[in-house]
Amino acid sequence: MSPTKIAPQSNGPIRIEGDFEIVDPAGNAFGLAGRRVVSLCRCGHSANKPFCDGSHNRFGFSDTVVARELGPPKPKL
Repeated sequence: MSPTKIAPQSNGPIRIEGDFEIVDPAGNAFGLAGRRVVSLCRCGHSANKPFCDGSHNRFGFSDTVVARELGPPKPKL
């Protein structure tokens, strides 16, 4: 098994590579037909959500991705 790599693309989708499963809110798995690379929509315009269909190009989606440190998690109450 290869590790999963999640890479948000500047002005584009979130690319997922490796061994992974994508499930809907009810826990049902999407049939990925053996794919080990998929792109998830970040712009909200895809007609094939949660997957990217390239709509970000037509709508001029713009968001630069730069790695940064997150703050500590909030305590659970």
